[in-house]
Amino acid sequence: MEDRRQEFWSRLRARGIPGVPDEFSVTFAHQVIPAAVLDEIDAFIRVFEDVTTRPVWQEAVVGSSGQSVPAHRPEVCFFSAWDFHLPPEGPWQVIEFNDNGSGLLFAGLINECYHALLEPDLEAAVEAPPSAAELGQHIIRMVRREAEGFFGKMPDGLFLILDEPEALERGKFQREMEMLRELFREEGWRAEVASTADLDWDGTRLRHRGETVSFIVNRSTDFYLEKDVTRALRDAFLGGGVYVAPGPFTYATRSDKRLLEFLSLPQWDGDLGIEAGERAVLSRHIPETHLLRPDNLDSLAADRDRFVFKPIRSHASRGFLPSARVGRSRLQRLVRRGEGYVAQRKVGRPRIPLGPDGHVWADLRVWAYRGERVLLSGRTSVDENSLDLRPPAGWLPTFAAKPN
Repeated sequence: MEDRRQEFWSRLRARGIPGVPDEFSVTFAHQVIPAAVLDEIDAFIRVFEDVTTRPVWQEAVVGSSGQSVPAHRPEVCFFSAWDFHLPPEGPWQVIEFNDNGSGLLFAGLINECYHALLEPDLEAAVEAPPSAAELGQHIIRMVRREAEGFFGKMPDGLFLILDEPEALERGKFQREMEMLRELFREEGWRAEVASTADLDWDGTRLRHRGETVSFIVNRSTDFYLEKDVTRALRDAFLGGGVYVAPGPFTYATRSDKRLLEFLSLPQWDGDLGIEAGERAVLSRHIPETHLLRPDNLDSLAADRDRFVFKPIRSHASRGFLPSARVGRSRLQRLVRRGEGYVAQRKVGRPRIPLGPDGHVWADLRVWAYRGERVLLSGRTSVDENSLDLRPPAGWLPTFAAKPN
């Protein structure tokens, strides 16, 4: 067992994931998702895609966002990722949607390297994951489709994989962004990994160190591009001549956590164009979620044991509040300070045994593009109620079971 664990981590480091397992944690275990569950998840993703791409939905939620965002943009994210919990009892649940989900290339390598070490009986029971080469070509097809759809042809300007300065200095996915840059360059596209601080907007063109930029894969977690360091990017986005995905429009219409209230509860369906069949799917698989407001904080505080509390503009569980840390006075302070939070019904997760190391708690991440699944992945946590990736937890090899 220990030899296989060390071989797994050695293969990941050799394939380009730095610091495994201490700096970039990967769990030496795996999960298998039943074919019937994946069929349901695929159907859910298509419903989500249908609902969130309708003009009536987009106009309504952009208007309610309080942000200066265009009513429509053509960009479609190709790193879209849904996070699911599969509780021991009851149907699986969508915890949130991410339109700039980091880790796709790393997850592909994790699945590929672990699959190569599976014992024959386990290997025979699961679908082989896409290889890194196959995943890379799929990404190229997605990017080419988006670029040609936006510009009418492949653009001449730079393709930038973009993040904020501090993330490029200290983030765990810098090497993944370099992998993506190398993938683009192999296609003959001029590509760079860049900082939002290195962009300039002259009112007509976005430039990076003097070169015109055409296409941006945006990794910034300043989702509405409100910081000074993302001002040039926001101006270019509003100007409309640069492809930016994800951008404020995709965030406002798909992944802002406040949208989980609209998706989980039926009272706005008429205004949002959600049909009866879609409502049945959404309510079954999205846990009850409420945007924290002055008029509901008392009831949420009284019923807090049923909920977890999340900031609407966060990632990686930053700002997450379990029910034990929430009371009426704290919720009042959050509302008074304008700190947007949602209360989401708690959903259990399965335990992954780790032998003498005990166990961790698993979730499922599914990447999809235009309603079609691209890759399965997962993460484990040492904490049952939040995402804590400290070893032995971390990213989790995840496979689809072969149909019976």
